[in-house]
Amino acid sequence: MEILADILRPKILADVVGQTHLVGENKIISNLVKNKKIFSMIFYGKPGIGKTSLAIAIVSELGIRYKMLNATVNNKADFDIAIAEAKMYGELVLIIDEIHRMNKDKQDLLLPYIENGTVILIGLTTSNPYHKINPAIRSRCQIFELHELSVTDIVKGLNKGINKLPNIKIDQPTLEYIANLASGDLRYALNLLEMAYYGSKDGQVDIDVIKSINAKPVFFHDKNEDGHYDVLSALQKSIRGSDVDASLHYLARLIVAEDLDSIYRRLSVIAYEDIGMANPGIGPRLAAAIAAAELVGLPEARIPLGQIVTEMALSPKSNSSHLALDAALNDIYKGNTGNIPDNIKTTSKTYLYPHDYPNSWVKQEYMPANLKGRKYYNPKNNKIENNLNKLHEEMRSDE
Repeated sequence: MEILADILRPKILADVVGQTHLVGENKIISNLVKNKKIFSMIFYGKPGIGKTSLAIAIVSELGIRYKMLNATVNNKADFDIAIAEAKMYGELVLIIDEIHRMNKDKQDLLLPYIENGTVILIGLTTSNPYHKINPAIRSRCQIFELHELSVTDIVKGLNKGINKLPNIKIDQPTLEYIANLASGDLRYALNLLEMAYYGSKDGQVDIDVIKSINAKPVFFHDKNEDGHYDVLSALQKSIRGSDVDASLHYLARLIVAEDLDSIYRRLSVIAYEDIGMANPGIGPRLAAAIAAAELVGLPEARIPLGQIVTEMALSPKSNSSHLALDAALNDIYKGNTGNIPDNIKTTSKTYLYPHDYPNSWVKQEYMPANLKGRKYYNPKNNKIENNLNKLHEEMRSDE
């Protein structure tokens, strides 16, 4: 039996829920379809936000022959068949799910046909393509990030689902409750709605029915639909502000929501952005805490996470290295680069090896000539940076 999420799969761009930055009026994908033109591209974003739906809506509206494959499930023979079809018909759109997992054999097979336009690739992935997809494939595709769906988007999708469920009885608060539970995943929301409908008496779906299926509490979304990110922001600001109790409160909210991945990512940013040089050992200790949390899983994962967040909140803070790199990047973006000094080029005969000199330091030029004297790093006033700065000055005292 076909499930509701598949029944509602968009046939045209107008049916796509969300992603208005791509399919809104006069946006890039809408204009491509309007002009009846398509190029190889990669869609990336979280699960359930419409990557497959958008790909199918594009090819369906254009009326182009297409084939769907999965990089992990389909073998090389399946890819051979797809290429044979592309040759037979002169053109084929190949939609490949989990493209970041496509092995080298399949990539080498596809590349020449993507190059000559026989195969038009639409790759789908939950991973960042700039890190996870082979550069040879990536360079032949335009990359588009799909945004997480808002509560309003999810409710809109659920309303479409209601129209497919005869005699369903459901009110707006219940729809919003499901949408909050879904955390941006429309497929999950539709599956939950469908199960509640068939698992209820006389199609009466209310919050109690939803809770009987999914008891996870909903509390971190707000009226502006930014609540989840507000909790993450509050966690970071509380740690940055050295309020250990507030830090543990917001950590607890995220743990109850079972959102470990978001916790890991945000704490990793905090360790290097907000604590940084004031306590450089926090990064490895955080990595160890994350590894322990992953090893034991919930509910015990709360124990190493609670300890590391406590330490992070109580730790001295410094953003000096973060600001220093941003200043350096700003120069690069402005074109302030210059030539690498001859003495440190690979072919240099004049390079002075610091370890051959007292304190492993010798005066020589490292910065491009037009940036000579540029200072990016300005240490903050904390024990570790003060000590490092003192050692640095002593090392160069004979300059």
